[in-house]
Parts: sequence; structure tokens; C-alpha cells
Amino acid sequence: QVQLVESGGGSVQSGGSLRLSCAVSGYTSGTTCMAWFRQAPGKERETVAAILRNSGTNYANSVRGRFTISQDNAKNTLSLQMNTLKPEDTAMYYCAAGQACSWWSLLRAASYSYWGQGTQVTVSS
Repeated sequence: QVQLVESGGGSVQSGGSLRLSCAVSGYTSGTTCMAWFRQAPGKERETVAAILRNSGTNYANSVRGRFTISQDNAKNTLSLQMNTLKPEDTAMYYCAAGQACSWWSLLRAASYSYWGQGTQVTVSS
């Protein structure tokens, strides 16, 4: 089992920045990929960014160049640095972990077995 707890959400004006963190505990050595997803009211969940162990990162086109995903294995923490935020970035953001990921499935929600409770990000214009 893997437990995930997100933090760092909040309200910010358009153009501002936020940094989300996800504390990871439990069977962390078994995870091969981690990701951030988001879901806005009335919309489907979408992938934001993901990281595959020893391979690299991938991003949704809507956030590429503005968001950066990173992982600190020593601290068991996953982070998402969000810059130049836009009102359309407003959503609940979720941290997720998977144990059987590949590069081609990295951005697919089905690759992830463990999910956090989410942290709200609100961007005002």
C-alpha cells in the first residue's frame, strides 16, 4: 500500500505561482511512476504531469513550459511547481502513484493505483 497526502493548494491571481507537494509513505520502493492529475467542476479528470523512474517526465500540452514536476526520493516527496497560472488551471489537483508503468502509458489514469485526497487550486483573473 502507498499513502499520498497533497498540500500547497490555495488561491492566487492570474500570472502567479504555487507549489504543490505530495508526501508519499508506505511501499514506496514499489512505485515506478508518479503523476499529478486535476479535475475542474463539470469536467473530466485530466493528466497534468508525470514522472517515470529513471526515465523522465511528460506533461500535458496545456501546462508544458509553465509547470515542472519533480521527485525527491530522499524525502519521499513529489512536487509540482506551477508558474504563470491561468484561470483555466483552477481545479482540484491529485497526486497519484503507479507500480506498473511504461512510457507510453505514463499519462493514462489507468496506470495509477494509488491516489491522494486532492488539494484545491483557484486562479482568479
